[in-house]
Amino acid sequence: MVEELTPAEVNDRVQAGDVRVIDTRSPEEYERGHIPGAINVPLGDLPSRVPDIDWDDTDVVCACPVGQSSKQAAMLIQSYEGVEEDVLVASMAGGYEEWEFDLETGSSADA
Repeated sequence: MVEELTPAEVNDRVQAGDVRVIDTRSPEEYERGHIPGAINVPLGDLPSRVPDIDWDDTDVVCACPVGQSSKQAAMLIQSYEGVEEDVLVASMAGGYEEWEFDLETGSSADA
């Protein structure tokens, strides 16, 4: 089971700088607006990109349009041996549909 954080909880953690957000939407959706600091890794690219991301001891939250595919992304990341067991890997409940906070625009920063 994947833990879920509310958009408000995610926003608080983003503001505190203690979470890494993985945005699993398409690059086009990402460029139109994303959670500040989010890394764009489309869901279909995630299996091949997981080994290339530097998984330090920062907690991870996956975000998608409605909070469904982000659960799959979180399970995949959790199963990767490069992610420490004590790192929280969660999904954002409700996805971007429920996000009511500021968004950044523009292209992805690399992981």
